[in-house]
Amino acid sequence: MAWSASRKLTWADYKASPDPNSDAAATTASYLVFSYSIRNDDISFRIESKFSKTRSWGLHKTAYILSHEQGHFDLAEVYARKLYKKIQEYRFHKKNYRKDLQKIYQEVLDEKEEMQNKYDRETNHSINKEKQAEWLKKIEKMLEEYKDYANY
Repeated sequence: MAWSASRKLTWADYKASPDPNSDAAATTASYLVFSYSIRNDDISFRIESKFSKTRSWGLHKTAYILSHEQGHFDLAEVYARKLYKKIQEYRFHKKNYRKDLQKIYQEVLDEKEEMQNKYDRETNHSINKEKQAEWLKKIEKMLEEYKDYANY
């Protein structure tokens, strides 16, 4: 399922069975898809911020936990926008473009993963309600900051 400002996650989107070896209340599996083609030294590309219904699950299905999980998906969208910005800024190099684009993509993925982990660490997986509220505002601010790159 693609990220949408007008379509928030619902518990019905979480189709996977809870992981019996996890102590998490829920898991949101999101990913960034990046593909491109080159024609006449012009890059055309596609970026998608996706939620995996079949890899996401909820054990404790409360509105509060769902808002934390939405935060994870919103962070994925922030990084889709960052990727779009970086690809737009990229100067095409016929000799190195494959390596360059892979490097840009990997750097954004690594940064996304680091931010997802920081979000969970600082909110203690949403247990710290004060930090959770701060993070939701922070994520909203990041989405706003990169709004010019939302139409990828």
